[in-house]
Amino acid sequence: MKSFRPDRARVAHEVGATVRLALPLIAAQLAAVGPNFVDAVLAGHLSAHVQAAVTTAVSIWALALVSGMGMMMAVPPSVAQLDGAGRRHEVGAVFVQALWLAWGMGIVLWFLVRHASPMLDWIGVVPTLRTDVTHFLHAISWAAPALTSYFALRGLSEGLSMTRPSMYFSFGGLLLLAPLGYVMMYGRFGLPQMGSLGSGIATAIVLWLEMIGFSIYVAKHQAYRDLGLRAGVAWPNPRILGELLKIGGPMAVTLLAEGGLFVAVALAIATLGETVVASHQVALSVATVAFMVPLGLSMAITVRVGNAVGRDDARGVRYAGFCGIALALCVQSVSSSVMLGMPHLLARLYTHDTAVIALAAQLMVLAGLFQFSDGIQVTSNGALRGLKDTRVPMVITLFAYWVVGMPVGWWLAFHLGMGARGMWMGLIAGLSMAAVLLFARFWRNAFHGSWRRR
Repeated sequence: MKSFRPDRARVAHEVGATVRLALPLIAAQLAAVGPNFVDAVLAGHLSAHVQAAVTTAVSIWALALVSGMGMMMAVPPSVAQLDGAGRRHEVGAVFVQALWLAWGMGIVLWFLVRHASPMLDWIGVVPTLRTDVTHFLHAISWAAPALTSYFALRGLSEGLSMTRPSMYFSFGGLLLLAPLGYVMMYGRFGLPQMGSLGSGIATAIVLWLEMIGFSIYVAKHQAYRDLGLRAGVAWPNPRILGELLKIGGPMAVTLLAEGGLFVAVALAIATLGETVVASHQVALSVATVAFMVPLGLSMAITVRVGNAVGRDDARGVRYAGFCGIALALCVQSVSSSVMLGMPHLLARLYTHDTAVIALAAQLMVLAGLFQFSDGIQVTSNGALRGLKDTRVPMVITLFAYWVVGMPVGWWLAFHLGMGARGMWMGLIAGLSMAAVLLFARFWRNAFHGSWRRR
């Protein structure tokens, strides 16, 4: 295995560049999880029934969201490599094809979300909730094309190392959702009280406004004028679409595999009683917020690695990847210390139930243990994305989560009687396996130059 002896000045430069890119992306990701919180709070103050319906529907919509996000993750490395190679004038043609892909994916997701009844059966949604869950899904399904187009616009901007627009529009959408959701759900200004349907309508409207606002920004801002966006208007190009699908398809599967693992864990834990379920949700909420930081870092690493590939800079690929992964380890040491050092205090922010606090604190300690694995796996995946290497990472994540993580968790939880703690230990096993294999994959590619043939 080859050694890597970094130059301090170049490390400092790379770390600074990555942090500048990552901070707006981290803020954007934190804002992106905000709508779930807003919907849950508004629904909870309306009634427990509406809250349960909205929470269930949002979980199903989240699968569509990560699918669209994964597919559009093909855009940032494609744009970043062109930008790094000094071929910005070719970006417009790629982006137009990305929009074709976004609309195609949006129509597919629209159809699937509107026909989610089999999933409701599989999850075991009680009959009393199904009508309201369906109302939410039917309303928000109309925003699927807006969602995928928004991710394409984000990918364009982020691939050009312009990450602040993602932050601006994510926070703008979050600020709009609270008052609009309140009006729609509670029935104000002459509107009827619409509950879960109003929540779905409000979220759909906000997603369309975000997409339209981002489109106007790209059309008007001078930073995008040399990309050939207008000259790139064309019918679908099979070659470019095929390249985007080759990168984005595996990423969509990867995100679904990871999201599906956490859904499966939640379903397994749901059989263990209300206190256990509540404890799991508290610990998972804290872990999800913490995860937004390395996720934002991984998106920045994709751009930095992609730029280096475009320059045909092998050492730049290594600096971008390894400095980004090291940054994630530093960040994760903080989140791990907080979860390990004050789990009871964190749990009390969510509930006053002593039984829930006690178990949630135990699960949070386990979450603290997998912070490093989680940080390495997501940033290694981001570095590999910058190389347009997504197929093997897809196989790695499927193996790590579903051949290692889920079986280990199930065995510990139900055969050894460890309950929710066993399922969370399975998460540690799966994330650790993914971290080792994905990091090894990037190390191999970074030093053996296989990215040069892509």
